[in-house]
Amino acid sequence: MRESILILGAGVMQGPAIRTAKEMGLFTVAADGDPRAVCASMADRFERVDLKDREGMERLALSLRADSGTKLGGIMTAGTDFSATVAWVAGRLGLPGIPFEAALNASDKERMRSCFAGAGVPSPGFTVIKKVPDKDITGLSYPVVVKPVDNMGGRGCRRADTFAGLRDAAADSLRFSRSGRAIVESFMEGPEFSVDAVIYNGEITVCGLADRHIFFPPYFIEMGHTMPTRAGSGTQRLLLETFEAGVRALGIAGEHCCGAAKGDIKLTPSGPMIGEIAARLSGGYMSGWTYPYASGAEPVRGAILAALGRKPEGLVPVRSWTCAERAFISIPGKVGDILDGEKARAAACVRDLFFRVERGSAVTFPENNVGKCGNVIAAAPDRESAVSAAEKAAAAVLIRLQAPCAETAAFLDAGLLDERPCEKPGRDLPRIFPPCAFAAGPSLISLLRDMPDPVPERPAGDTILDFPEFTSSNLADWMGRTVEESLDAVRRITGCPLEAVKTPRRGTLGRRFWAALIRGGYQGAAYLLDELGHGGGP
Repeated sequence: MRESILILGAGVMQGPAIRTAKEMGLFTVAADGDPRAVCASMADRFERVDLKDREGMERLALSLRADSGTKLGGIMTAGTDFSATVAWVAGRLGLPGIPFEAALNASDKERMRSCFAGAGVPSPGFTVIKKVPDKDITGLSYPVVVKPVDNMGGRGCRRADTFAGLRDAAADSLRFSRSGRAIVESFMEGPEFSVDAVIYNGEITVCGLADRHIFFPPYFIEMGHTMPTRAGSGTQRLLLETFEAGVRALGIAGEHCCGAAKGDIKLTPSGPMIGEIAARLSGGYMSGWTYPYASGAEPVRGAILAALGRKPEGLVPVRSWTCAERAFISIPGKVGDILDGEKARAAACVRDLFFRVERGSAVTFPENNVGKCGNVIAAAPDRESAVSAAEKAAAAVLIRLQAPCAETAAFLDAGLLDERPCEKPGRDLPRIFPPCAFAAGPSLISLLRDMPDPVPERPAGDTILDFPEFTSSNLADWMGRTVEESLDAVRRITGCPLEAVKTPRRGTLGRRFWAALIRGGYQGAAYLLDELGHGGGP
């Protein structure tokens, strides 16, 4: 009789689990609430079940157990926020797993922080709110971080440096909470790391430690991670000791527990502190892609074996490469065209290119980790080659926006020349959000204000006023493109030559063009040309 495994989720992040389980000879059953989930067809059988529906998932598991053609051996997930559903079904059917209460501890940040506090695991001070506060929160000082107690992907997670910022962040976080609760935590200074682990009968096997690259305050947008970390061996030991203490405090590594854990850890001035721990493998390409590429080890295979109640194998690294994942993003608007994706995919050292958008997709500047446009993964024997390949490939993908578009126009008009603040800025917060593509300082902005804008009825886009103070600067945009590289991208998209001239003539573009480039990067300048009718339009 063929053994089967039930995998919760059939999206991109569950693809490695479905594929690996099939390679192991298991009959794979994938469940997802979305019948159009991109990896649904990979499974031997797909069932439409909401991942929040524990009783519905239990009924599906019981039906699989009753199937005379297969034997249900286990249930698992990777990269979803529903480890509690996995634990519920495993407990009800007597399958290998972790206690349901432990899974709740790892799914609810209020319970999680309470467990850490009770066990003495380093973790920030916190309080929980159910409504937008009408006064400052006692016991916490600014800056603070506000997040839903029960969501993932950075949804509704935001830093606040003032009471006004706290109120705005609380309203956002509560909107993303399924239970109507948000947690307010002391902000943790320092670099951030991610770690995966497989758990078998209480034994924790760490599967990689990565540097996380976080940008765009007051939000926490991961623009990529690099595996392995550059932290020294002593620092790594302290980080992993803290992680393992957190795993045990949550109860997901008890004597007979089988499963997985994913953690985010900050290295603060006072030492490592836990950001969060989930009772599953990671969902940010780490467990299914970057760690296997870097080490040759297979945490997904190990987690499947643990879910079946068998000792994991394939977790010992067999090589020491570097793997880098990088995201690419967009300003607000609607995608008209995507250029150079295949060129980026074919570049040396690039292993994968994932798109989250297509023509016609609405895009926005990311305020969480599901708002990005795509991701590139590159691997190489040395760190420099892997990082360079990933960053260059991510920057090579060009997203042209449709014109006209109210959202794009509003973004380009917001705050560049008058520097309107989104809130009173703290030490690290920008004066406007979303930030400008190029962080042009006051002197460049002053020159821009004084620049003429000789736009006639129908500018040709053949020439632009020379702006040497900007073009010769060392500034780079969000993706690391220089000014000249951004101008080349505009030429590539629109077909306009954009020759720089010192004296304007008919059709020359001035202040509006440079303002669009500074504010929105190559996308902003290309959009302006399209809006004026000289970019050919997507």
